[in-house]
Amino acid sequence: MGKKDIYLGKVIFITKCMLAAYVLTAGLLLLLAFMLYRFGLSEKVVSLCIIGIYIVVTFAAGLLAGKRAAKRKFLWGLAVGVAYYAILVIVSLIVNRGVQDVAGNMVTVFFLCAGSGMLGGMIS
Repeated sequence: MGKKDIYLGKVIFITKCMLAAYVLTAGLLLLLAFMLYRFGLSEKVVSLCIIGIYIVVTFAAGLLAGKRAAKRKFLWGLAVGVAYYAILVIVSLIVNRGVQDVAGNMVTVFFLCAGSGMLGGMIS
């Protein structure tokens, strides 16, 4: 097995972790939307729930990545958390068509995603 095959395997694995993370995110956001409809949650509660979803999902993705990695599990979790954040920012920039609406919480969300992904990798 060559170096190229090893890197390709790692990229495919990260892609699978990201796919699982975004499927879980979609499910949790649908549940949140149902709760918003059913119980009329306030904007502050919804914002806190969205942050909680980021933390739970990146933790789970880091846990999944750390389970497969034999060494440096925390780095795999960190990589998954950063990748999740990067995709999240790209999609937000495309949807909002600019930085002004996204820039307020970018640093906080980065540290939440990266930290919880790394924690998930460490625990695995």
